[in-house]
Amino acid sequence: MDTPAHPPVDLAALRALSEQPLDWSARAIPPQWWGRTPAQVVAEAPRLFEAGVWGPVCVLRADALAHNLATMARWCREHRVELAPHGKTHMSPQLAARQLEAGASAITVANVAQAAVYRAFGVHDLVLANELVDPAGLRWVAAELERDAALNFVCWVDSVRGVELMTSALADARRRVPVCVEVGVPGGRTGCRSREDVDDVARAAAESPRLRLVGVAGYEAARGQDVTADSLAIVTGHVAALRAAVLRLAPLIENDDVIVSAGGSTYFDAVADGLTGWAAGVAVRTILRSGCYLTHDHGLYARTSPLTRDGGDGLHPALELHAQVISRPEPGLAIVAMGRRDVSFDQGLPVPLDLPGATVTALNDQHAYLRLGGDPVEVGAWLRFGISHPCTVFDKWRVIPVLDAGDRVVDLVRTYF
Repeated sequence: MDTPAHPPVDLAALRALSEQPLDWSARAIPPQWWGRTPAQVVAEAPRLFEAGVWGPVCVLRADALAHNLATMARWCREHRVELAPHGKTHMSPQLAARQLEAGASAITVANVAQAAVYRAFGVHDLVLANELVDPAGLRWVAAELERDAALNFVCWVDSVRGVELMTSALADARRRVPVCVEVGVPGGRTGCRSREDVDDVARAAAESPRLRLVGVAGYEAARGQDVTADSLAIVTGHVAALRAAVLRLAPLIENDDVIVSAGGSTYFDAVADGLTGWAAGVAVRTILRSGCYLTHDHGLYARTSPLTRDGGDGLHPALELHAQVISRPEPGLAIVAMGRRDVSFDQGLPVPLDLPGATVTALNDQHAYLRLGGDPVEVGAWLRFGISHPCTVFDKWRVIPVLDAGDRVVDLVRTYF
């Protein structure tokens, strides 16, 4: 990938989003906003909870977003690493634009469908952090590379068979597709499992007339995100394997510098520590791919992020769910109109934010079971919840209001899942 020398996004395409009228398809948008544009709504800065909003509703906090953008950008500068945040987290071109404006060098995606969303908004720098062997997807990538000389793109490969499939599908391509050899973790997901496999795949990619070998990649949390001594040992070993692969394969790299990419939202500190400080004569770009830093959370990443796991205040939670109590069927139990259709539950249940001692114990599709800790809660009360794992919240909401400290709407963010 080359250093970008162009606008990070198509500003006209982003502006057009603010002129697309809202309607019934964006749930939790007050009916009086239907037929109006986001620009018109934001110009009035209405208080969301006085505007007739239906519950439940997902919101973003503007102050926390700004804080997290600035904090992560500063951290990356201080540690001399680049950031290509994972766009699958939010699938929002508006939020991706803010990440790029804050200094991100690219947007990461997991497949060509996600890449197509960001390309529609003029993103020129994409990391597809996955194997790509689908002929139709590869032909689309080749067409995009031919159509746009400014497009910088890279994806992974972890098998000689994958190199063969890519080479065949790209037979008519005019630009070679840049690839990184992916180094895997034993018991994890994709990635070469042995040094010999890494070297074989690298040689095959370097010899392919349709590929360009540019670096090495991995994902250190492929075995899980619980920060324990055992998991840290796995992470440290994986990062060491990535470093060794960079040094070993540098003579094969068909680029001015070697790309090495790793770093999710839990161990980016270990990645930065292990994949910087290269010897003179070895030009390396270390690219992190953390995506969840932008909104952070009250659960998984509050526990595991390097900026908060030891009680630090480096990142602030920006995602909230607001929902009403609809039933008090038993003492100590409130039923809230919020369920698995609305909020993440794969990495922990929602967290009540204003009720000390209260706990969400279970979710149905549209209901939450809230065990109370003594505070009185009446039917009809609106409650505020934090989330755990932002990736599986964003995909449930097509339009998300961004609120200032006074609950005024300062933006409306669209997602494309």
